[in-house]
Amino acid sequence: MLIVETHEARPWPDALDWEARGGEAAKAALALTPYAALADAAPMVEIAIRLTDDAEVQALNRDFRGKDRPTNVLSFPQVQADLLETLANSDDGEILLGDIVLARETCAREAAEKGIALADHATHLIVHGTLHLVGYDHMDDAAAAAMEALEVKALASLGIANPYADQD
Repeated sequence: MLIVETHEARPWPDALDWEARGGEAAKAALALTPYAALADAAPMVEIAIRLTDDAEVQALNRDFRGKDRPTNVLSFPQVQADLLETLANSDDGEILLGDIVLARETCAREAAEKGIALADHATHLIVHGTLHLVGYDHMDDAAAAAMEALEVKALASLGIANPYADQD
């Protein structure tokens, strides 16, 4: 069973049930991957989402990625990619799939620049982060295109418009 827990460092501007939204986003992303069974697996599979500010994300980005600037989302997988296929059959009681961290100011600025709701942009970033937790990346054009296609499908299942439509 997939459990998504959110932790807000400070209240985000939208009065939204972020835990429910995070769960919907994570399930929508996983459903399109070979790891869809994790959503209904016997062990509890957990994703932790931290909603925080630019300062905390900048510190994490500096400490873990060597980039001393804030970014919109960071993902910290806790399961090695080669072990993901075995998780749904695990007899462990609980598995932490990983952590996703979003920066409030950066997310709000990007949403405003795109003319979309912060909740929709943050949902996109949670989908994006979830895909990172199960091994997807965007290190080259082919991987980026594949990941973006999954994001678009996951967001469409949640009634959210294609975030890449203006780039075509």
